[in-house]
Amino acid sequence: MKTYAYYPGCSLETMARSYHCSAVETARVLGLELQEIQDWNCCGATAYFHIDELLAYTLCARTLAIAERTGLDLVAPCAGCFKNLHSAADALRKDPDLAEHINEALAEDDLHLSGTTRVRHLIEVFVEDVGLEAIRARVTRSLRGLRVAPYYGCQVVRPQKTGEAAERVTFFEDLISALGATAVPYPARLRCCGGSLIATQREAALALVHDLLKSAVEQKAQVVATLCPLCQTNLEAYQGLVRRAYPDLPAVPVLYFTQVMGLALGISPRRLGIGRELVSAAQVVQFCRRGTAADSEHAPGEAARAGQAGEEGSRPLAAGRMR
Repeated sequence: MKTYAYYPGCSLETMARSYHCSAVETARVLGLELQEIQDWNCCGATAYFHIDELLAYTLCARTLAIAERTGLDLVAPCAGCFKNLHSAADALRKDPDLAEHINEALAEDDLHLSGTTRVRHLIEVFVEDVGLEAIRARVTRSLRGLRVAPYYGCQVVRPQKTGEAAERVTFFEDLISALGATAVPYPARLRCCGGSLIATQREAALALVHDLLKSAVEQKAQVVATLCPLCQTNLEAYQGLVRRAYPDLPAVPVLYFTQVMGLALGISPRRLGIGRELVSAAQVVQFCRRGTAADSEHAPGEAARAGQAGEEGSRPLAAGRMR
């Protein structure tokens, strides 16, 4: 079993608990151990770098220095945490004066950053370290025929890695295909969801979310898969407000990619945190239970009615029903 230093970040300890549990469960089935690093701190989220860049770097450097002691790669499931930690590690490697200055601060906490820690997003570990063929071999529930819209968002491929064309990435689609599902091509897969704009310029953010979801639904996506807690919140928690503003948009379930993976790997929906959605994912679960292409031909309106029922009329699915 390969071990990684795991950085859940603030969201996965609170509002994105389903991402946390599905990440840990899915990794375990694939033979990976996510070993949470001790005494980690907030990465500064999206705002702090615009307020005080030096202190924001110091926040990230402290977590990086703690991870460095383990000698393991640092894995962050949150796209924002990944971006901040990756960018900070890169900046400190390239700027020795900045690194020396920050190490003076870290010394007060008996820490030192040498810059040896490799920062990875969880999906990168699955695709590159486990490998698509190995994942395909572990699939026990067919997702064949399920139309999944992979939503990258704007941070997981930025910072751009060496040799990577950020606008032409396909690793998320490749992963969905390895699970047996159909990766839906749609133009908005790399666009911003509005991020924290939802709190300050709500009308503009709702328009962005509408465009994203409409783009996926127009390609007959049955579920949108995300890899960022903030994207998940904007696309799912605010979906009701979006549909009030844009009645043309049907409800569409939004799951973390680890939840979709977990279903294909045979993990129970309860252990994946499924059943807590605001837009019901019941049809996705039922699809996985049937596991045949013939059963997958749901009309978009069918998914919409299921989602509306989950949001407006029914209770969240009880854990007992999901097993």
